[in-house]
Amino acid sequence: ITIQNIVASGDLHTNIDLNMATTVMDNAMYEPEVFPGLIYRMPDPKTVFLIFSTGRIVCTGAKNKEIVREAVYKLNEHVRELGVARKELGDIEYEDITFI
Repeated sequence: ITIQNIVASGDLHTNIDLNMATTVMDNAMYEPEVFPGLIYRMPDPKTVFLIFSTGRIVCTGAKNKEIVREAVYKLNEHVRELGVARKELGDIEYEDITFI
């Protein structure tokens, strides 16, 4: 058995302005009439995120947990650098990612 795809969920610990994120993030698609989350295709590492306004995320497309960890850290930095984080819920860093 080989793992082809991992689906992981998590939280960025901040609210996200999805309308603004759509305009400033490349490879992002947001149609609130169809689906309440923003779809973000990260080119490196090659993963796809569902990002919700509450800061909750779902990551798909990774083949191992190290790729998921790298992608989540990168996304976390990216949304804060771009200024799409609406309300900081503390200066929380990720210590580990738990899979269910």
